[in-house]
Amino acid sequence: MLQTLGPVSFSFVNRSWLRRLSVRAFSSSSDYGDQSRGGLPRFYSEILPPSKAFSPSPSLCGNVIRIQGDEVWHMTKVLRLSTNDRVQLFNGKGGLVEGCIQNIDRTGLDFVALTDLKLIPPQNTQWHVYSGFGTLKGGRADWLVEKCTELGANSVTPLLTERSPSISEGRVDRLERVILAASKQCQRLHEMILKPPLEIDDLLHLIAQSKLCLVATAKATPVLSALASLEKETSGLIIIGPEGDFTEKEVSMMLEAGATAVSLGPHRLRVETATIALLATVMLWSDSPQTSGF
Repeated sequence: MLQTLGPVSFSFVNRSWLRRLSVRAFSSSSDYGDQSRGGLPRFYSEILPPSKAFSPSPSLCGNVIRIQGDEVWHMTKVLRLSTNDRVQLFNGKGGLVEGCIQNIDRTGLDFVALTDLKLIPPQNTQWHVYSGFGTLKGGRADWLVEKCTELGANSVTPLLTERSPSISEGRVDRLERVILAASKQCQRLHEMILKPPLEIDDLLHLIAQSKLCLVATAKATPVLSALASLEKETSGLIIIGPEGDFTEKEVSMMLEAGATAVSLGPHRLRVETATIALLATVMLWSDSPQTSGF
């Protein structure tokens, strides 16, 4: 668990900035948020039809693709969709196409495109999470990765430390499935990347190259105070330690490489709580208009 000391003072925060945050949520400065949301059910497909039908024989136009596996079960058994129902397909790389179910049989279904393929650019904010969650049990790592996906993190990397030295390969496969499910749930068109586990020593050069790197640790400046003194950035690294926190040596190495230490409040936080608290804070900060005093 993480120990954060010293109460957080909010007296410096500009109230007009807080009002803007309450309505902006996590919308990007680009049109990504508006473009990614729609009223139709959305499902994943690695392959998308490039265009809609332009002839009486849709199959000759390459606008029909075959959907099989878990997505078919979700469409037909969970949502009880049937022939002619409209849906959207996305590929996790910004591709989006709208169409309808043409045919359903025992092995899958046929999707016919009714619009041309759209390529939606990624959001402006690019925050990369490094968190020591390898030893978490009971679904806590799943929850951490799910919420990072929903909040808009660009990537999550399991951080290997002295107190969290490994993560099982089977868990990585499960987390990939969690990311896909969360992407569909939150209407995210670009999947969050789950990167291979990384040791502290290999993280140091990334810290040195980053414009902004925040590491959650005890006896540090409250995070809002730290951000108020910095130039606004739309990308960077956030680093959270494992249960038991980083060792003093690990913290010293990261600070010497250029990281900024921040506190998340007076209470001891679980790894997943600290990760989401810090990510949500920097997402709101980087997405808010630049104002004097913050």
